[in-house]
Amino acid sequence: MTFFKTVVNYSLCISLLFISFISNANPPKEIFWEDLIPKGHVQIDTQAQANHEGSEQNWVQPDLDAPVVKALDGKSVSLPGFVVPLEGDSEVITEFLLVPYFGACIHVPPPPPNQIVHVTIKGGVPIDSLYDAIVVTGIISTQSWSGEIAQVGYKMKAVGVAPFEL
Repeated sequence: MTFFKTVVNYSLCISLLFISFISNANPPKEIFWEDLIPKGHVQIDTQAQANHEGSEQNWVQPDLDAPVVKALDGKSVSLPGFVVPLEGDSEVITEFLLVPYFGACIHVPPPPPNQIVHVTIKGGVPIDSLYDAIVVTGIISTQSWSGEIAQVGYKMKAVGVAPFEL
């Protein structure tokens, strides 16, 4: 029985080393919001247009058919942004929208769908302040999502969230 435990422990150690090597050999690709816009697509600048003055049309999400970058589908990436909470409690959030600037979808109209990422994270993550930028790491997909707040062009299964540091 001892020999069997030793073999199992040895196999487990080798497996963990291999997984560690694989994850270190292929670190997530650091991307930014402009990387979510296909080359050649002229993106509408909604941040500059957003205001609280005037008609309700200022609160309409623009460019609902904005294209996504299909080459990102299934890639491990890290993307900085701001949180718009969707699911969770006072301790942790398990589902949120990642947006390129503070207030998008809350204080100002949502950006085009290719500038919003719907994020889920198993077990949740504490978010200290919605004013602070974070970096989300995970597997991104070009699967769309639609909710009450906005239509989204990307989804991400997050494996980590960290404060954004310049």
